Amino acid sequence: MAAEGRRRRELRDFLVNRRGRLTPEDVGIPDYGRRRTPGLRREEVAFLAGVSASWYQWLEQGRNISVSPQVLDAITKVLRLDQAERTYLYVQAGLNPPLPLSFEPLKVDVMLTHLTENNLPYPAFVFDPYWNLVIANQATYDILGYRKTDRNSLVTFFTSTELRSRVLNWGELAPRIVAQYRYGMATRPGDLGYEIVVSELVKISTEFAELWLRHDVQAEGVNVKVVDHPDLGVLHFDVTRMRIPQFPDLLIVLYNPRPEQETGVDTRGILRSAYT
Repeated sequence: MAAEGRRRRELRDFLVNRRGRLTPEDVGIPDYGRRRTPGLRREEVAFLAGVSASWYQWLEQGRNISVSPQVLDAITKVLRLDQAERTYLYVQAGLNPPLPLSFEPLKVDVMLTHLTENNLPYPAFVFDPYWNLVIANQATYDILGYRKTDRNSLVTFFTSTELRSRVLNWGELAPRIVAQYRYGMATRPGDLGYEIVVSELVKISTEFAELWLRHDVQAEGVNVKVVDHPDLGVLHFDVTRMRIPQFPDLLIVLYNPRPEQETGVDTRGILRSAYT
């Protein structure tokens, strides 16, 4: 309850502060006379965002009301929030941090895009601290069974029947992945973004809920994933997670074929022949 109250206070203060930074001229509406306080009025923000004045007032007051990503994105545009501010708005409003908007792409160095593309025909992707997908190469979808609409890697791992049907060692990996997520959460104490992802998954996955109650913790490292592809057969990968100093909040995940002499499967040859 204390965390919930803090979140609502942060939401209230943030919205009041950001609308106070704008003038009617900034958003293209007439200014009728003197204002008691600087900035836009609540009613003006509500009008421009396409919501009722009373609903926006309740949001700004931090009341316990239902919010949607569509409405928060409309408010993002009105208040001219950047990507970091938009993520902050989502978190304080009680939603899972969002993917970048098309009108303002996340500023990720082209090097990371090249890194994932150069890993083809093997899967590679990048996600943010909450394991939301930021960049993914085509093999992520073709080999692992991710969908283009998938947003959060942890949620997908526990809810996607397609991914689960392909990962032969899913049951072995699940406890390790949950422990690694808890480790990441522990490194950012008080970050509500993690709490939102966890609260969402606890409701929709009993397996995740049971594993989360174990309180296991494991540092990021190399996982082994065995994938049964419907056309290519069984494939063996080492899954490496790493960070680079230029992007400390982004986690790079690279899949590389395990040695044939250890697995008895020529994963490298199978994929090279399939994609040439």
